[in-house]
Amino acid sequence: MADIASPVLSIRDATLQFGDRTLWRNLNLDVQPGEFLAVLGPNGSGKTSLIKTVLGQQQLTSGTVSLLGNPVKSGSRSIGYIPQQKLIEPGTPLRARDLIALGVNGHKWGLPLGSRALRSTVDTLLEAVGATQYGDAPVATLSGGEQQRLRVGQSIAGHPKLLLCDEPLISLDLHNQRVVSDLINEQRHALGTAVIFVTHDVNPILGMVDRVLYLAGGKFRVGTPDDVLQSPVLSYMYDTPVEVIRSRGRVAVLGAPEGYGVHDHLEHHVDDRRAHR
Repeated sequence: MADIASPVLSIRDATLQFGDRTLWRNLNLDVQPGEFLAVLGPNGSGKTSLIKTVLGQQQLTSGTVSLLGNPVKSGSRSIGYIPQQKLIEPGTPLRARDLIALGVNGHKWGLPLGSRALRSTVDTLLEAVGATQYGDAPVATLSGGEQQRLRVGQSIAGHPKLLLCDEPLISLDLHNQRVVSDLINEQRHALGTAVIFVTHDVNPILGMVDRVLYLAGGKFRVGTPDDVLQSPVLSYMYDTPVEVIRSRGRVAVLGAPEGYGVHDHLEHHVDDRRAHR
């Protein structure tokens, strides 16, 4: 059993290559219990590949990844996972509580068995993510934000030590981005769970983040948001002048090369403020 002061996740001298392309080299990272780590960077920089590596689905070119002091392996119950928001097909015969129940006993062989204990656990999880009122509703009839609430509940059902969030806010409106982000943050405080949160836009979670891992151009930087999200740092990583602008508690990255996937958020946020006046 890992000591409480030990990292939940340790990555040592990790390099990931595909052919001649290096996503990152000699990455060293410790994630502490209860820490909120945001993983940022353009498309193709290796953010999702990092998640797959921690899940035991992607082999490193070199280096090691350990979870609670042991090599990572696929299917660990110590890890919770929230995928990108994807609407469930209409007509899917699955209720909200059934989706949550899969997080409770979906790892067991055979059909999940109904029981008072299971129902009580599911009810508690539905309440934790604010989904009690639609617990018996067909999942396919729910909105994207409501479905993501359920995925948060499903991911924390096993009381994970590490919660992996792979762009869980994509396709959600600003209100539901905040709701889902707050839910994840509340649960990490309640359970002491470490969070690795992959995102293109750090703004919805900026006030929750302890550290940032920024991946770009085969390079990486780790530090607080103030340390990493600076013009000199990102200009070095992209090997081109990049400007970081802070306005009213939000961050915009301007000037990254076309196709790098770093978007100019500033105009969008200004428009949002005007729309709410």
